[in-house]
Amino acid sequence: MPEPDLHKAQPWADLDARSFKTRTPCGEGEMIWRSWGDGERTLVFLHGGAGSWLHWIRTIPAFAATDRVVAPDLPGLGGSALPPSGAGGADVARIVAAGLDAVIGKDTSCDLVGFSFGGVIAGLVASIRRHVRSLTLVGSGGLGVIRRANPLQRVRDKTGAARDEAHRANLLAWMIADPARIDPLAVAVQDWNSRHARFDSRPTGISGLLLPALPQVDAPIVGIWGARDHALQGEPHRAEAALRAVRPDTDFRVIADGGHWVAYEAPEAFAQALRETGSTSEHLRRKSG
Repeated sequence: MPEPDLHKAQPWADLDARSFKTRTPCGEGEMIWRSWGDGERTLVFLHGGAGSWLHWIRTIPAFAATDRVVAPDLPGLGGSALPPSGAGGADVARIVAAGLDAVIGKDTSCDLVGFSFGGVIAGLVASIRRHVRSLTLVGSGGLGVIRRANPLQRVRDKTGAARDEAHRANLLAWMIADPARIDPLAVAVQDWNSRHARFDSRPTGISGLLLPALPQVDAPIVGIWGARDHALQGEPHRAEAALRAVRPDTDFRVIADGGHWVAYEAPEAFAQALRETGSTSEHLRRKSG
């Protein structure tokens, strides 16, 4: 049965149409994976909570021309089926790890990049998967440093302009630091993601689940945070300290003026940081080898 065209007539329909789609088991259904490009390096992007592959809409084109880019919808989010009832972050990570092996090949090395909730999942996958070239955590949860969540407006009971305004308020409260950067595309992505989110990732995001897994990661670890990340009240050094307490070798980068969704708000700076850390990771890998 063909996959329903969930992205028809959306601003990103062309990018979606250019992707190669793969399905892997997830609960009673399937997890949807998208891939672009055919370069030698495989970059795997895991999105944030209440999100989808669209969290990487401004990152995918920057790398698809030179690398193989893989971006799934995580279980219970976007177009992917729910994980089994009662599943937590560790269960989701096992589903993702098995799916990743099926999509790129069990013995294929990859660079894992995870944003927010996806950072927790990427770290857990990296702790159990043998072939990981590097792990990059972007505004990641799971470090036990999120003190509070900014209140969000209800959107499900709103339509039209009122719904768009609620999305703008929520993006400013949590995702994007500069209101001038909340453009129509950001609102459209936020709306689509919220309509398709069924898995509650918040308990995993505010937990310390990732910390004990990081010493088990046999790959260089990178942290990229926006300087004005709302999840840390603009104090990314707290995430840096948490990471370096368990992995002193962490390469930590801060992008000036960026908020939580830094890959969208500062796409060029984020892509440059990711390229630089990728080169550093390869250097460290060769040195250790």
